Formats: sequence, structure tokens, C-alpha cells
Amino acid sequence: RVESGNWILYELPNYRGHQYFLHRGEYPDFQQWMGYNDSIKSCRLSPQHQGSFRIRIYEREEFRGQMMEFTEDCPHVNEKFRYNDIHSVQVQDGYWMFYEEPNYRGRQYYLRPGEYRRYSDWGATSPRIGSFRRLHHSF
Repeated sequence: RVESGNWILYELPNYRGHQYFLHRGEYPDFQQWMGYNDSIKSCRLSPQHQGSFRIRIYEREEFRGQMMEFTEDCPHVNEKFRYNDIHSVQVQDGYWMFYEEPNYRGRQYYLRPGEYRRYSDWGATSPRIGSFRRLHHSF
């Protein structure tokens, strides 16, 4: 159960492994948070953010190739960006969650403000991203 705030759970110690985003609510089992198993070895509170959101995604590593800027959630990356692969990212404002599949499904990746020069920088083993959304503070 999450009583307040937004939490990022990690399958392994030191904020590694599969990542899961949980907001206020009941989670009777790991499948409720789209988990692969019930192993949680570390967690962190996602800081409260009430300002604007802005993220730039790039077709290639090191911020090369096609770039597109977003300020809203994106349920289908391919429909907006015309690519399924995102190789680098600049998070300008806010906190974001990437998902491997469209409609906020599949493996999740938590992104904080900063630069991600390659997909491994956000913990992914592949550049495939199907959707992403802003993380609003949950009370």
C-alpha cells in the first residue's frame, strides 16, 4: 500500500534492475504494479514537482539525429516521433517514466532532470520505448 507520494521501486539493491512506479493506492500483489516478480531491494521517493514538464528525445546517441520536444504524456511514441527507438534524452523539467510498450505498459524507466547520452544511462538494455508520461505528485 502507498499512502502518499510517488515511489520508484527497484528489483535490485542500489537502484538497479527492473523499475516500478507506484502512486497512492493498494497493490495486493506485484502484478498490480506490472511487476515481473515480488523482489524489491531498493526504493526512492520521487520528488514533488509542480512546475512545467519538458523533455527532448533523440533518434541517435549523444543527442544526434531527429529531435522532438514534449511537454505532455505520449501514449504512442511511434505515432508522434515516427521512431520506436529513443537513443538519447535531455530531461529539461520534471520527472518522467518511460515504458517499453505503448499505452504505458511493459518495463519502466525513471528519468530525472539531466542528460542521458545513451539508453543504458537510464538503465535500459534496448532503445525501444513505446510510451512515456510525466510524473505528477500524488497526495
